[in-house]
Amino acid sequence: MGRVVTVDRGRYTVHIGDEDGTRDITAMRAKELRRNPVVTGDLVGVVGDLSGREGSLARIVRIEDRSTVLRRSADDSDAYERVVVANVDILVIMVAAANPEPRTGFIDRALVAAYDAGIEPILCITKTDLRDPADLLSHYRHLDLEVLTSGAAEPARTGDAESAKMDGTDGPDGDADLDAGLLATLRTRLEGHISVLVGPSGVGKSTLLNALAGTRRATGHVNAVTGRGRHTSSSALAIPLPDSSGTDGTDGTDGSWLVDTPGIRSFGLGLVDRDRVVEAFEDLAPALADCPRGCLHAAGEPGCALDAWVAAGHAGASGPERLASLRRLLDGRSDAAAGER
Repeated sequence: MGRVVTVDRGRYTVHIGDEDGTRDITAMRAKELRRNPVVTGDLVGVVGDLSGREGSLARIVRIEDRSTVLRRSADDSDAYERVVVANVDILVIMVAAANPEPRTGFIDRALVAAYDAGIEPILCITKTDLRDPADLLSHYRHLDLEVLTSGAAEPARTGDAESAKMDGTDGPDGDADLDAGLLATLRTRLEGHISVLVGPSGVGKSTLLNALAGTRRATGHVNAVTGRGRHTSSSALAIPLPDSSGTDGTDGTDGSWLVDTPGIRSFGLGLVDRDRVVEAFEDLAPALADCPRGCLHAAGEPGCALDAWVAAGHAGASGPERLASLRRLLDGRSDAAAGER
């Protein structure tokens, strides 16, 4: 039994452990599994050459039932499932306070996907030295959402800090440097869990993975013109994390894992039922009880209780913005949902 740590053109790297220790092996799917997709995070049964030597090839003959599936579609009208990762229990949503600009729409979509999958979300905001994240945080004040923040790491010289702020980067490699406090908190918080990082490029995902796991995942700059990060990770990669004693706590399947993902610029929700989308907005969800059956929850929808709920202040000061964000998520689903009435 092992855990799939990455997938590359029909070859699967699987982390296994036995009496000879832990190691990564290369495997292919058995013929009988050709119609069964295998993704990063999957627990699989393997047979054949398990030595891990160069040129060796094992076979995946069994895929264990998945405890969770973090999935997305290309857009909100697409019904084709794209699995991001399997068997994780924490989703770390990473955004920057600035450079690149944070998008509440992306955060909201990730929160919906986490809710739909039964995965606990954590919002991590980096580069808070470039901008106060208060406005962003106000959008989620009424949620039971764990939020962690990080400014830049302490620079060696004052001049380094000034030049970093001028070009919008926090470190010599152009990715977000993360302060020691955040790293210590996450190291403790993620121990014993299988976690996945999602977020746009340039916010520090690979930097975080490098710091926590001691790897050398490529990092990259944010484009000064577009404000978008350059994708430096080409495939989802699961890395075992050291435990509190500093040793690799995995035996092939157990222990702490952290999955880095390619920069995701879209998080389509075409596979998520619209009522479940509303339920993921926990500050708005109680109003569902007063909505008529088949309500599309759109602006001007007859009998929709969301407007009255927000007007009464039940969703707090950010209620109108939250409702507007929810309806933006639902707008792309209107035609499909109307056909379900």
